[in-house]
Amino acid sequence: MFHSLGKYILLLRLSFRRPEKFSVYWAEVMREMVSTGIGSLGIISIISIFIGAATTIQIAFQLSSPLVPRSIAGSIARDTTILEFSPTISSLVLAGRVGSSIASQIGTMRVSEQIDALEIMGVNAPGYLISPKIIAGVTMVPLLVIVSITLGIGGGYLACIVSGDVSPSDYLVGVLDGFNGLTVRVALVKATVFGFIIASICAYQGFYTKGGALEVGQSATKGVVYSCVMILFADLVITSIML
Repeated sequence: MFHSLGKYILLLRLSFRRPEKFSVYWAEVMREMVSTGIGSLGIISIISIFIGAATTIQIAFQLSSPLVPRSIAGSIARDTTILEFSPTISSLVLAGRVGSSIASQIGTMRVSEQIDALEIMGVNAPGYLISPKIIAGVTMVPLLVIVSITLGIGGGYLACIVSGDVSPSDYLVGVLDGFNGLTVRVALVKATVFGFIIASICAYQGFYTKGGALEVGQSATKGVVYSCVMILFADLVITSIML
């Protein structure tokens, strides 16, 4: 474990060395941002709408007592979506979509000796391959989480219209009542940390791949599994510290 942690830290150190040519790195960062952000927007939108709708219906079912105001469903759905569902569930999905892509891409370059060719030409391979992905992760994942929060709350509103368990007006009253900006700050901190975890761990697994196509698939699987575990651990730590 300590050996792997040392290799991980040294790889991150190499990844953020001064670039040889800034314009090349900038183009790579933009390409990774488009791949991570725009490429993941569809799946994040679909998941957020359905999770927001399902959460609101379940909360309304559990708070069916006449003594409980119906607007409380909007407040609980809002805080749950902002604090937990949007940052954590979205990041777990991105670990599967983006993380596996990162690990398999870098792993394929390693087993096909493209990384060796870059190093022979004097290019800092970790910096060229990994740092743009990390920058894209810490930049685009928070933006995707903001979209997820908006669509999740909107999905809850649509569920109120369709199901009728909670009136849309009561839901909106609950969403707007007692809003605390700290919840959004916590969500954005989580999203930034999760983006770093996904990109760095999956890139590490891909960079140190040995063997052939089978090992590339194994590295991608390890990257996704380790990222998910670290996301859940970081979620617990950040929640304990900030709340």
